[in-house]
Amino acid sequence: MTTTDERPLPAPIDALLRYRWVVVWGVLLAVALVLQASPARAAVPWLLGGGSAIAAVPEAVRMIRTLRGGRVGIDVLAIAAVASTLAVGEWWAAAVVVLMLLVGSALEESAAHRARERLSALIADAPAIAHVRVDGGDRDVPVADVAVGSSLVVRPGETVPVDAVLATAAMLDLVRLTGESVPVEAAPGDRVSSGAVVVGAPIACRSVASAVDSEYQRVVRLVADASASRAPMVRLADRYALPFTALSATIAAIGWIVSGDPVRFAEVLVVATPCPLLLAAPIAFVSGIGAAARSGVIVRDGAAIEVLSRVRCVAFDKTGTLTEGRPHVTAVRAVDRAPDELLRIAAAVERGSGHVFAAPIVAEAERRGLHPLAAEAVTEAAGAGVHAVVGAEDVVLGTARFLEGLGVHPAPSAPAAGESVVDVAVGGRFAGAVLLADQPRAEAREVVTALRGLGVEHVLLVTGDRTATAEAIAARIGIDEVHADCRPEDKVRVVRDAQPRPVAMVGDGVNDAPVLAAADVGVAMGARGSGAASEAADVVVLVDDLRRLVDGVRVARRTVRVALQAIGVGIALSIGLMLVAVTGVLPALTGALLQEVVDLVTIVLALRMAGSVRRGRERAGATADRSAVPRA
Repeated sequence: MTTTDERPLPAPIDALLRYRWVVVWGVLLAVALVLQASPARAAVPWLLGGGSAIAAVPEAVRMIRTLRGGRVGIDVLAIAAVASTLAVGEWWAAAVVVLMLLVGSALEESAAHRARERLSALIADAPAIAHVRVDGGDRDVPVADVAVGSSLVVRPGETVPVDAVLATAAMLDLVRLTGESVPVEAAPGDRVSSGAVVVGAPIACRSVASAVDSEYQRVVRLVADASASRAPMVRLADRYALPFTALSATIAAIGWIVSGDPVRFAEVLVVATPCPLLLAAPIAFVSGIGAAARSGVIVRDGAAIEVLSRVRCVAFDKTGTLTEGRPHVTAVRAVDRAPDELLRIAAAVERGSGHVFAAPIVAEAERRGLHPLAAEAVTEAAGAGVHAVVGAEDVVLGTARFLEGLGVHPAPSAPAAGESVVDVAVGGRFAGAVLLADQPRAEAREVVTALRGLGVEHVLLVTGDRTATAEAIAARIGIDEVHADCRPEDKVRVVRDAQPRPVAMVGDGVNDAPVLAAADVGVAMGARGSGAASEAADVVVLVDDLRRLVDGVRVARRTVRVALQAIGVGIALSIGLMLVAVTGVLPALTGALLQEVVDLVTIVLALRMAGSVRRGRERAGATADRSAVPRA
């Protein structure tokens, strides 16, 4: 498959564009230095003062907007530092403060750019062409034009263009979707997400979703949302803006009052500029979002990762989230023949059915090595049962009510909680029943235990299924609060009332979309879940493995810890410099230069500790089994 033709700019040009205002300001400072050493030195105050005032306008606009919104943001100190140094004629100090702000913004953008580059690799690799098999030949068509049900061929090294069902065995590289470094095997009949890369021989498959509804394109949309979101990331720093601003203003005022010199006020505010607050949270959060993405968890924005880090209550949907979402045959109860013979007959009838129980019955017959029989004259009553002729005998499968409508009276099967029954009649007589149940995910109990170990105080199950079934699943997983028979609006009510806050809701179905949007943070199991659920969620787990939810919480908590530590170090260093500056031994220009050092320390700390997010995630996931093929 070919990909988009967009090419990145050469690195020097890209860096120049991102640092363009720093370059412009550097040129202005160089001109000022030349003028300072020339007879035209009288122009320096006009050049530096006027340039600093103009450069501070965007920051002043942001400050006014913040104040109008009823909040004191971190912009106030930056404007106060520039204004005070200009007011007392410290032109070079004002210019250095402006340089500091410009460099800080450029470094923040650079860190965000690197994280977005890692995430946007998905977009760059999006397939544009699909090979559609028509009349025995292959025709290349745009991926957007691939219809559901089309027969496709994907060649070695190419990307599966849309969600599909395999017609042949395949070896797939899932690194783009799950981060797995080892290719996995997939069997005929497996549903595979778009974005998987074919390794080895070409494969044949049948599309089951259009391009816009396929997994890979959903991921691309989520990545775009996550990469574009920057504003919410400053919220963590804004919590410290008011006390830090008040403390800085108090120290500066004391210095002015005691010394009687307004320059002292400017000298303190110069070293109180809030670049540590401006830089630490965004850099750490963007790096955390990138680390989560490499773990197979897409976080839409910094606000979501912050809320996820503080989650104290988790609500789970049942089907497809805590359970496998695929019924399995649990028992075959035959009346007048061997159980394998009854299963063989049932599989023959179900082979052409689209009912949810058909595939597991056929799969169980194949697992037992039963030779398939041929079924003829198959007719199906949607949601009720199916009738066919197998070996000259009439065979009917379905609900007890369906069989009773045909004059057959099934014997009670006494299913256990959570089991469903498919009754079977052969030759007009009840022949037995096949029992099926949706099993809990193998990792479900481990995940619930791990979440509690991470500080989650309350775990509950919220499902539309029957009470007996829900309670049986909850008991096996270790959940002691169950809300069953819930309609979508009931789920919303339960989650809104749940305590303690914040509450995370984890689901995968279309009916989960409202509650995912209503929760403090919604988590969608996107590997097999509906597009509606993924679009409504704040966090999407791309891998069909519930343990990635635990990885996401760990990454979120470590990310916020990184940001807080970097903010703390930056504030502590700034306060130390303010206490020195208030004594009058730290000239404004020297203080501005020292504040640059504080900024660099904060930046290096945030970036260095962001690496620990990635290493921690890798250690946490090292023991997990990552061999499952993601389902479309």
